[in-house]
Amino acid sequence: MSEQSESDKPLGSMAEGTLISHLLELRDRLIRAVIFTTLVFIPCAYYSNKLFTMIARPLLNKLPKGTSMVSTSLIAPFMTPIKLSMLVALFISMPYVLYQVWAFIAPGLYKHEKRFAMPLMVSSVILFYCGAAFAFYFVFPVMFSFFANTTPEGVVLMPDITQFLDFVSVLIFSFGAAFEIPVATVLLVATGLVKMSTLQGNRGYVVIGISIIAAALTPPDAVSMMMMAAPMYLLYELGIIFCRILLKDKLAEMAKEETEAASS
Repeated sequence: MSEQSESDKPLGSMAEGTLISHLLELRDRLIRAVIFTTLVFIPCAYYSNKLFTMIARPLLNKLPKGTSMVSTSLIAPFMTPIKLSMLVALFISMPYVLYQVWAFIAPGLYKHEKRFAMPLMVSSVILFYCGAAFAFYFVFPVMFSFFANTTPEGVVLMPDITQFLDFVSVLIFSFGAAFEIPVATVLLVATGLVKMSTLQGNRGYVVIGISIIAAALTPPDAVSMMMMAAPMYLLYELGIIFCRILLKDKLAEMAKEETEAASS
């Protein structure tokens, strides 16, 4: 008998083969991302104490003279810098990890989707790093100065290193995520989930929502909340501008369809 042709194979076996090939590719790309992150982690772990001192510098500069940070756990002086090294390695490796994600999904995208998706991915990485840098260089000095100057009399401010790392990690990643608002706005409009008229006509609700999010993510002081809420709203307006530029043709087509629907 002659060999079975490709077209004669059962559809189930063909789908199963395609699924297995996709899973194998996903596994390979995950392995590459893990290996790259591990390679970045090794030098970070070697300099873990210096990395911790660097990230703690904004707080150390604001502590009262003669005080320092403390550790209430025996293993924290070792484990906390190692934990920070893992976070830094993931932070540095993020562009490569996202590239692996992009390389996995790109073959399934149409040509016009690839042109649209790649700039958004690059923009999301840049905006995330900008948000993290804004938190470290602008928010932390102001916030730590506020806390140091409002300490009650008779109380010595000596933060625990583990609690400090958890605190700043949440803030850095929160600011990084908050700076993704322009990308999220473009995606919402591009997919048709939200209309431009809705974004432009509900600014008051957006301000309330941003204020609630900023209050939940930042310490309970007005300075920290405003330093997150103000950039978030500016980025929201920037997202609307990006929509007008990047989705000009799509918005014109949607406006035409709405006009025709209203006249019919």
